[in-house]
Amino acid sequence: MTAQELRRKYIEFFRSHQHAEISGKSLIPENDPTVLFTTAGMHPLVPYILGEPHPAGERLVNVQKCIRTGDIEEVGDESHLTFFEMLGNWSLGDYFKDGAIRMSWEFLTSPQWLGIDPDRLSVTVFAGDDDVPRDDESATTWQEVGIPKERIHYLGRKDNWWGPAGQTGPCGPDSEMFIDTGIPGTPESRPGVSDGKYLEIWNDVFMQYNKTGDGTYEPLKRTCVDTGMGVERTIAILQGKRSVYDTEVFQPIIKTIEELTGLRYGAHTAGNESTTGDATPETDRSIRIIADHVRTATFILGDDNPTVPSNVAQGYVLRRLIRRAMRHGRKLGLDGEFLQKPARVVIEIYSGFYTGLARAAATILEELQKEEERFLKTLQNGEREFEKMLPNLLKGSRREIPGRLAFKLYDTYGFPLEITEELAAEHDLTVDREGFEAAFDKHREKSKLDTNQTFKGGLADRSDHTTALHTATHLMHQALRDVLGDHVSQKGSNITPERLRFDFSHPDKMTPEQVARVEQIVNEKIAADLPVSVATSTLEEAKAAGALAFFGDRYDEVVKVYSIGDFSKEVCGGPHVEHTGTMGRFRILKEQSSSQGVRRIKAVLEPAG
Repeated sequence: MTAQELRRKYIEFFRSHQHAEISGKSLIPENDPTVLFTTAGMHPLVPYILGEPHPAGERLVNVQKCIRTGDIEEVGDESHLTFFEMLGNWSLGDYFKDGAIRMSWEFLTSPQWLGIDPDRLSVTVFAGDDDVPRDDESATTWQEVGIPKERIHYLGRKDNWWGPAGQTGPCGPDSEMFIDTGIPGTPESRPGVSDGKYLEIWNDVFMQYNKTGDGTYEPLKRTCVDTGMGVERTIAILQGKRSVYDTEVFQPIIKTIEELTGLRYGAHTAGNESTTGDATPETDRSIRIIADHVRTATFILGDDNPTVPSNVAQGYVLRRLIRRAMRHGRKLGLDGEFLQKPARVVIEIYSGFYTGLARAAATILEELQKEEERFLKTLQNGEREFEKMLPNLLKGSRREIPGRLAFKLYDTYGFPLEITEELAAEHDLTVDREGFEAAFDKHREKSKLDTNQTFKGGLADRSDHTTALHTATHLMHQALRDVLGDHVSQKGSNITPERLRFDFSHPDKMTPEQVARVEQIVNEKIAADLPVSVATSTLEEAKAAGALAFFGDRYDEVVKVYSIGDFSKEVCGGPHVEHTGTMGRFRILKEQSSSQGVRRIKAVLEPAG
């Protein structure tokens, strides 16, 4: 079964069970400053899990693009990815454990759907602890559908508990489904043990409790179900592949890299010989890293809320992915620009389902080329710094580059350790790798601390100030159209508790007078204390009524339309204030270019007075 077939079957199955299909959302959350990327299928649905009614109803199904970079150093093995697709079905106060488990079982085992042999499936459920009882309800349902007791495993919070997103809020047990790969196991083999014998294929999360400020768990009045099935891992399992990289979503990318390098991928495949020698695990790892990172970079650049490489936030992650791919290209003999070719293959593979990739193809390829050019200049600068250090290094008796200097080259100049080691070897020097790793670990711990402080709010920031900034974005959008013209349309947005960032179509730099006029209009509308109302309708009805809606692929059939007095009307998911008079004073901090034909504004709300 291919990825396309799996997506289609999943959506078809849950639609047959009265689920409304909703669109997947942006990789870069517009309204959530607590994370850099959409990290799970449930992420865009947090407001509805917390109780807000969804315009499409209580039963939902979708395919969501996700990015996780917390274990980026593990990418290159047979399963870790930075970008992945998550299939999800949702119950917002409708069915609960019994319904979710029975539908999961039917989809997994019915010949009409995935047709997995029931004897290959095992499950895990929450074992319970001092705070929350054991999840016998899920275990009983699993027995009723056909899983024998010996294949139902009770595990603790580390394995079978979700949430809350922050210190308090909705949370609950989950039940995970595993498939027996047929690989010989050990006496310790069981679901949850990472020895390759059992692989997780699906996860049902049951939002059953609310964790309060004093640490107690209260039963929720409105329970929810959140499930997740990873597309890449599932098709690898269904196709009997050893690795996600052996499936059709990666093989065309890998073949392009083989053509570029003259090397052959597949050290784990018997008889797969390279044109320049046998495939090796080291070669495989570098090819996988390039394939994964170029796929992720292509999706970030082609997102409907796009970003470009930079030294901050999402742009920093994107830059790191592109440069890491280039570093591994150098290890395979690719010293110049090469990422455009595999990126074109990514676009070709996915544009049938993610149509925005084809529309953004020119921008994707242009930004990749520009970043490759920057990195090549970075390498030149790093080499110059190395040359400056070299005389003192050659004077020493240890013939070793201290780890702190190697890390300085890496951290300050973006100079990869591997290249430092190559240059060192040319001068009969070694590099203190342990010292480098110690400096790197110290830097990583500081970064984690900074990240935890920045994103301590959990999965969804619904604070008053963030909510006001979101409403200010709508006011500014309409003010820009009033001042610059109706050609202005939103191209991207990002809101943190400190500021809003808004990208919009406009060919020229705004004049100081235009900036001042936009500020003036927004503040006039705030002072007028306009009411903010919300209604639901079809997208076509919303547009016919004059609502702004510029992301056609992102919207569902039924949408929310927010109106601010008779000034602004826009399709949006919220959150918003109830009236504008409490928002404070609006001020534009900066107006600048974002990309060709796109401008960017950063603005704040300050206390009135």
